[in-house]
Amino acid sequence: LGLLLLAPLGAILAQALAKGFAAAIGSFSDPDTISGIKLTLLTAAVVVPANTVFGICAAWAIARFEFRGKSLLVTLIDLPFAVSPVIAGLVLVFLFGTQGWFGNWLLDRNVQVIFAVPGIILATIFISFPYVARELIPLMQQQGSEEEVAALSLGARPWTTFIRITLPKIRWGLLYGVILCNARVMGEFGAVSVVSGHVRGVTNTMPLQVEILYNEYSFVAAFALAAMLAMLAILTLVAKTLVEWRSVGGH
Repeated sequence: LGLLLLAPLGAILAQALAKGFAAAIGSFSDPDTISGIKLTLLTAAVVVPANTVFGICAAWAIARFEFRGKSLLVTLIDLPFAVSPVIAGLVLVFLFGTQGWFGNWLLDRNVQVIFAVPGIILATIFISFPYVARELIPLMQQQGSEEEVAALSLGARPWTTFIRITLPKIRWGLLYGVILCNARVMGEFGAVSVVSGHVRGVTNTMPLQVEILYNEYSFVAAFALAAMLAMLAILTLVAKTLVEWRSVGGH
């Protein structure tokens, strides 16, 4: 535990504070760093709600219904776990790049996906979309649908049934999946690196900005930004632990 977690975290903090606390804080005034933080937050603000909605819908369909293509849907949900993020980014380039399948169509409409913010959002959505669904599917299968069927038989509308019965039963699993999804979005590097183009101040997320700063020998700035990512990871672990504890306590 010390070698794998505590020592790297300590090294990051030591390097970030090598020239003092003021220098570490001052590194965040760099416009490119500010842009990277904003882009990461923007990506999370779009991707996490989108994957939350998808996860709920997919879990509902898989856990409650039998339909043709159900096994294929489950397989597709697991696909990002099996495919390298770099390969996922490369596939997006082949699809939406200037030489890709939809490249000419997008150019005719003055729409840029690759080497722009839409490409980053698409890549991050693909990489992180299994997390909410994968938390909810086994939970909803275990809980069954008896209470929902009873509510519908008594005249409750589907949306009312979902809000009053389904959502309270899955709230902790849903929150757990959202936390994991957000953590993956914040730290994604491989797929985003392929589709971003590394345009300074435009398409560099926080992990990409850390790489650029380090390659330019701006070690204090690089490790200060890395320390921020590490703090976000720690907060994610704390939130994850609290949700697990609350979920067990709730049961």
